[in-house]
Amino acid sequence: MGQGKAAPGEQCAFCHLDPPQHSGIIAATLYNDTSRRLVLTFKHGGKIALAKLLGRLMAARLPGAETRPLLVPVPLHRWRLWGRGFNQAGLLAREVNRQGKGELCVDALVRHKRTPSLGGLGSDARRKALAGAIAVRPSRMTTINGRDIVLVDDVLTSGATSNACVAALLKAGAASVRVLCFARVINSGAVIERAQPQNTTPEAITAPGAT
Repeated sequence: MGQGKAAPGEQCAFCHLDPPQHSGIIAATLYNDTSRRLVLTFKHGGKIALAKLLGRLMAARLPGAETRPLLVPVPLHRWRLWGRGFNQAGLLAREVNRQGKGELCVDALVRHKRTPSLGGLGSDARRKALAGAIAVRPSRMTTINGRDIVLVDDVLTSGATSNACVAALLKAGAASVRVLCFARVINSGAVIERAQPQNTTPEAITAPGAT
């Protein structure tokens, strides 16, 4: 696909310098021309039927477990949800649930604050923009407490949004949080060392964060 893949147990430079709070990222594929076209058609072209294909590919990468994890989609602000008509992460989480890979909790997280586009912003600016924006819904606190969580999104890029989600889930008492996405933007040259494996499948890509 024109990009490299992290080998099992390898750790990227960002994780080495600033260890993430999540327990690993699992990606169905890397972000390239093909996956980009699929995501844009799905999210902005209104072809929501693609959720079935993308979700199945994601579910195939998610390892089985004795106890099913809780599937939590990255939330949209209500204004963006009204404008788009759907939350792409929620549709993907539903399909992963249909594949028997977890228990769906589509409304666990809420986005209180409408944030600007994070593209082009530095890491400090991204964190500032997301400060206080995402929290666990009060009615779901008991559901989250003590559970292993799989945070679901379509594309993972800088890590700012997923990090905010992970922090909120851990604060609410989640036992662990992994991130599951369709496509991961990754710099293959960023892998600098081997570490203890964070995921149980060779397809899992360990990275500092998402979106």
